[in-house]
Amino acid sequence: MTIDNTPRDYAWGSRTAIAEYRGRAASGDPEAELWLGAHAGSPSKIVDAASVGHADLADWIAADPVTALGPELAAQGARLPFLLKVLAAGAPLSLQAHPTPAQARAGFAREEAEGVAIDAYDRNYKDGFHKPELIVAVSETFDALSGFRPLEEVQGVLAVLRAADAASADPQPGALDLLAAHLAEPEPLRATVEWLLRDGRGGDSGEASWVIERVVALAASTEAAASPYARSFETVGVLAEAYPGDPGIVISLLLNRVRLRAGESLYLAAGNIHAYLDGLGIELMAASDNVLRGGLTPKHIDVAELVDVLDFTPMAPPRLAAVDVSADVSAYRPGVADFELYRAEPGAGASTLELHGPAIVLAEAGALDLSGARSRTPLERGRALYATPDEVALRISGAGVAWVATVGRSAPSDA
Repeated sequence: MTIDNTPRDYAWGSRTAIAEYRGRAASGDPEAELWLGAHAGSPSKIVDAASVGHADLADWIAADPVTALGPELAAQGARLPFLLKVLAAGAPLSLQAHPTPAQARAGFAREEAEGVAIDAYDRNYKDGFHKPELIVAVSETFDALSGFRPLEEVQGVLAVLRAADAASADPQPGALDLLAAHLAEPEPLRATVEWLLRDGRGGDSGEASWVIERVVALAASTEAAASPYARSFETVGVLAEAYPGDPGIVISLLLNRVRLRAGESLYLAAGNIHAYLDGLGIELMAASDNVLRGGLTPKHIDVAELVDVLDFTPMAPPRLAAVDVSADVSAYRPGVADFELYRAEPGAGASTLELHGPAIVLAEAGALDLSGARSRTPLERGRALYATPDEVALRISGAGVAWVATVGRSAPSDA
């Protein structure tokens, strides 16, 4: 069945990218995310609602989970475990991280017991599920911050800032000494992030604010521009313009600065601190709304909960390579039970994907024809359909690209 939705109008969204991607007229407002799935926050509308007697995907799944999900998945609850999005960042998003399944269950139960309203400003856990996610670049480049960079790189960044400070007309080494002192603590990344967030968001000392102001000034120096971390320092300027005085500006220098090319992807596991900066991408995630924010936002930040959720282990950017399934189909498989993603470009022939659960198909370009055991559907650029497991397999033909989101093949993690 064909499904559709209205893009979410978050302020950081692009005003043109999603509309151009779908071949539609722009609304004139920011269009940040197109949600394709059954999440209660914005369930997809069923275009031919009369065919199933329900207006949206969430209602239909709740009413007939065996048909919609298949017997095996329905036995686990009337819930589609993944959410597919088209994401268009015209400005930087907030720094954020997501919990493990155990953290999500415990946090949700705790806030429910405390009587915190589900839509309260200071609510951390909207549900009891984890929220790992995958982003694949669709635009020529897609920029992001993801995961804590190796400590030697952090020290390299600090060394460049010190050199720029010494060369400035008004040296202020004390600001960088403060930053260095926290980076010298036994848990340097945790200590630095916690200090910046606590003191930099209304703290009494004013020290973190001094550090933020000084780092922003030094990031614009010739020393910073000529350093191996030039892109990270350039990002500081972008973030300072969007979120002046925010501690996340300095935190960004502790993180990997990542540029994806079209088709390249990141997999963001629980605890990974990240922010998307610019670009259009296909995002696939577990169907949850649990977000712990860590800066670059006017929204609530629970510092204690955030640092408990964050994984402070330094890491390389968590790129996930696509694997070839066939000559015209590639797969992004992060190894979680909630989801995996396929990209099919049938060309002159046809691509076939066997289904092991429900699927959502999005046409990226051209016009596609999809057929399964029960139905056949033409799918134009920017349109999407929901395929039930009893289609058995999808045969995709036509001149275009199909993104296919479905459930993963791995056992769920309870970490």
